[in-house]
Amino acid sequence: MKRNLMKCTLLCLLLSAAAFCRAQSPADDTPSYTMRSGGLERSYKLHLPAGLPAGAPLVIVLHGYGGNNSPGRFGLNATADRHGFAVCYPQGAKDGRGKTCWNAGYTFQADMAVDDVKFITELVRHLQKRHALSRRNVFCTGMSNGGEMCYQLAAQRPGLFAAVAPVSGLMLEWLYKADDSTHPVPLFEIHGTADRTSAWEGDLENKGGWGAYVPVPMAVHYWAAKNKCTGMQTDTIPGRTPENGRKVIAHRFTGGTGGSEVWLYEIVGGKHAWGDQDIDTNEELWKFFSKFVK
Repeated sequence: MKRNLMKCTLLCLLLSAAAFCRAQSPADDTPSYTMRSGGLERSYKLHLPAGLPAGAPLVIVLHGYGGNNSPGRFGLNATADRHGFAVCYPQGAKDGRGKTCWNAGYTFQADMAVDDVKFITELVRHLQKRHALSRRNVFCTGMSNGGEMCYQLAAQRPGLFAAVAPVSGLMLEWLYKADDSTHPVPLFEIHGTADRTSAWEGDLENKGGWGAYVPVPMAVHYWAAKNKCTGMQTDTIPGRTPENGRKVIAHRFTGGTGGSEVWLYEIVGGKHAWGDQDIDTNEELWKFFSKFVK
């Protein structure tokens, strides 16, 4: 009886240890790091798939306003494992409201001194040097406020990113008018037409309080023209959950400078979200990015 009790206790301990290891693994394979930028201690999380070769692509993922850099919010680690790229999740600093964010030039961020364009640029260079990642195949995606930063990075650091992909992101009017870059950067926007936070139809009167921004189709057409795309194709993609009655219209502008393309996935009836209820967002992102791996 005593021996059986010991065996049972040992088995329970082993099962508990196994469960603990499984619970720890998501955090363990995306450890946190810090670096100095602009006089501040900035943090980021980095996932490097097992056996990742030198010169592998890098994808930067930017969270939304008030959010954090938890990899589970995006699910890109599994996509990185399948396709062989590094994925980095930086953490935004706090603004005057005490909200973690990216300084995208919202009207209420006028007193925010944090230079996130500089931070992300330094972060990319740091990762390339420290982990022998590709100097050319660097991509950026982001949700909402992170999407706004994608537009800003494409305009202000066009030589740094091979392509960007804002999700539920906007092109603010100030950037639309100030942008004078001529370097083509492929861009892929995923956006719901029923998004009430980042309105599909734009908000030039700043009714939402984020600052004036242009309609989503206008922003995408602007980038298609900037990339000098000459072809246009529109298709309807079957949604992942047809019972919700939504459909996804894929607008693809092709034939741009150096083979660049600009895509817009219009989720009809979609709200302010990553879009993965309607499409496999992460696979679609990599499908787009992989077209520009050199």
